[in-house]
Amino acid sequence: MKFRTSLHFALLIAGFGFLGIGPQTKLAAQTTASVLTWHNDNSRTGQNLNETTLTTGNVNSTEFGKVFSFPVDGLVYAQPLYVPNVSIPRRGTFNTVFVATEHDSIYAFDADGEVTTPLWHVSFINPSKGITTISTQSQHCDSMKPEVGITGTPVIDASTGTLYVVAATSEQGKAVQRLHALDITTGREKFGGPVILQANVSGVRFDATLIQRTGLLLLNGTVYIGYASLCDPHPYHGWIFGYSAQNVQTQVAAFVTTPNGDKGGIWQSGAGLAADNTGNIFVMDGDGSFDASTGGSDYGMSMMRLSTASGLQVTDYFTPWNEDTLSNSDYDLGSGGVLLLPTQSGQHPNEALGADKEGKIFVVDRDHMGGFNPTRNPIVQTLKTPAQGYFSTPAYWQQDVYYSGIGDYLSMYPLNSGMLPKSPASHSNTKFGFPGSTPSISANGSSAGIVWAIQMPGNPGPAVLHAYDASNVSNELYNSNQAGNRDHPGQAVKFTVPTVANGRVYVGTQAELDVYGLFSQKP
Repeated sequence: MKFRTSLHFALLIAGFGFLGIGPQTKLAAQTTASVLTWHNDNSRTGQNLNETTLTTGNVNSTEFGKVFSFPVDGLVYAQPLYVPNVSIPRRGTFNTVFVATEHDSIYAFDADGEVTTPLWHVSFINPSKGITTISTQSQHCDSMKPEVGITGTPVIDASTGTLYVVAATSEQGKAVQRLHALDITTGREKFGGPVILQANVSGVRFDATLIQRTGLLLLNGTVYIGYASLCDPHPYHGWIFGYSAQNVQTQVAAFVTTPNGDKGGIWQSGAGLAADNTGNIFVMDGDGSFDASTGGSDYGMSMMRLSTASGLQVTDYFTPWNEDTLSNSDYDLGSGGVLLLPTQSGQHPNEALGADKEGKIFVVDRDHMGGFNPTRNPIVQTLKTPAQGYFSTPAYWQQDVYYSGIGDYLSMYPLNSGMLPKSPASHSNTKFGFPGSTPSISANGSSAGIVWAIQMPGNPGPAVLHAYDASNVSNELYNSNQAGNRDHPGQAVKFTVPTVANGRVYVGTQAELDVYGLFSQKP
């Protein structure tokens, strides 16, 4: 048994009994931050501002690299999540990293690598009873191979020690989607889980062959879940569900993007649904029917603000002026996620950022989103970049926005009165191919900022982990190719996002979770 915790963190969470902190627990010096949701927070900034171990001075190929790995049973599309000081029955107290796979598994691992086997492992399949993952061959889909199980990043409620996750299964040949609520100390179901997802809105019935790709959102006691299509079979629709976090059998909301039309999938390359502190959800969807500007209820190719005050209702939106052309050309607006900026100076204090497959970045006033204009985009700013498209979400730190598109560099755009410059202030020396990269930020408050990004190789092969100085991303601190084969992660998975916590960087791949850190802190 081992016991590790932080005095500061212990004081913050003294009331959280599931962590098992008591008078016998040893106290370490460092404050440890949790990563409980996709891109770290509901604004989807990608920031961890409590990183005191990794700095711009020690992240280099001499002092830093791959320190250990955990094998898993399938591809890891979901971002790994991290909770410190979890009390595992009969095992001890561990900093814990949670990993979801397309083989319908959830793993809890010792995030520090001292225990090399899973702390617990839950599988949602049972082949002997005809319960398997969904074969993408059966769906005639090459977008994801060979199976679909868990794709969207789970979300963790630290106050109750609960991990919420959606698993897709094939049961006697029929697709089923379930929301599970798992105790993070044991993996056991709680709060009435699991529940089969189903709904009928305006005569549109939910189709369980859709894919749950977006990261889950926990907002004001409700778990929200987004859906899109798998390789675009027609007809299909985008969906958002809301279920009570305290009793997942209770569905509190169901919304369909195109009730009188077609398509409008909410996929965002895996980005989580974003939310502000007043209970509004912001999402972007893809190609599809649009008639909201003429009094209809179809919102294909739109960024939407949905109120959660009474179910899910669209209260404002932005749709590009050429939405019909974009939709017919498969140039999704919703090919990446929404970033909600902190309060800005200037005329538009509350802004949202998003980008599309054309390589355009959109700056939208969240309070007055603009709606639709057939001749121009009625928003704060439309910025055309050299990128061949964005399948990614930006990160934010210290008034800088970090974006990585296809065929373009990782670029840093400083905000000025809520506006982006026409050209980045700095960019990486490496261009990123498909699908670009969604970066993460580690920093000690306003200092020691590092931008972390995962690069897909041009051909099938290992991913590449990059680290850049966040004050000037032309200064690359480290990449996993610098030391020969020593630091290579496993085979790459598109849309993956690195998780940085407590001096470690966690990278999901096709068959393993790779962990990077300082060699002086090897287990």
